[in-house]
Amino acid sequence: MTRLTPVLTANKTAKRKNLVTFITAGDPDLKTSLQLMHTLVESGVDVIELGVPFSDPMADGPVIQRASERAVANGVGLSDVLQLVRDFRSKNNTTPVVLMGYANPIEHMGQAAFIAESVAAGVDGVLVVDYPPEESAEFALSAQQAGLNVIYLVAPTSTATRMQDTAKVASGFIYYVSLKGVTGAGNLDVTEVAQRVAALREFTDLPINVGFGISDASSARAVAEVADGVVIGSKLITLVENAVKDGADAQMAIKDWLSVIRTALDAA
Repeated sequence: MTRLTPVLTANKTAKRKNLVTFITAGDPDLKTSLQLMHTLVESGVDVIELGVPFSDPMADGPVIQRASERAVANGVGLSDVLQLVRDFRSKNNTTPVVLMGYANPIEHMGQAAFIAESVAAGVDGVLVVDYPPEESAEFALSAQQAGLNVIYLVAPTSTATRMQDTAKVASGFIYYVSLKGVTGAGNLDVTEVAQRVAALREFTDLPINVGFGISDASSARAVAEVADGVVIGSKLITLVENAVKDGADAQMAIKDWLSVIRTALDAA
């Protein structure tokens, strides 16, 4: 069992909404990323999604693309991300960490080696954007047998059959994409999200966390009222980006902002 299951189960029992946050490893640098991970936990975050830098992040909007570009320019690769998790685990052995990225770095390392290295480093789950469920069942099985949850995206355009197929191979939680397009997009339709989450629940008992387009307390609370939790990435990276640009304290910037989000979720 990974750290994800007990944390998300305890949240469900306590009627606490999941706060999942995304940062890109190595942006602006690995030392700051480690500090940010601990700050996220101190700010009430339940699960950390750690982006693996890649030169062609096709599912990401401009904010996360820039973060990935900065990390790649810093020379940060998959091995560095795994070391970052090891460093985090030296002080925190309870908060779940999910790696989010693309197939290319995994294929370069080799799936078996990636799974083994991830588990050894203290990773709890992985979300590979370009590993669709119909093409990655073997990877998902190997990962889960080794103690690594495999999380999948479900889109607004996913058919009932697609939802069912995804639910069969997913573990940990399911990430429902609230918008068509890339990360950070706007125009969130909570009514549609509610309908799609309800449809997805027909096929799974896993927690359903919703991401894309959540950028303030009101949108976070509205989505949390119809799902198990929210995933926030672009807004956090923008806060860090602006703080670095202005010479301000990035840790304080995200801590202050997330305290408002956590309060909103606790009221949902």
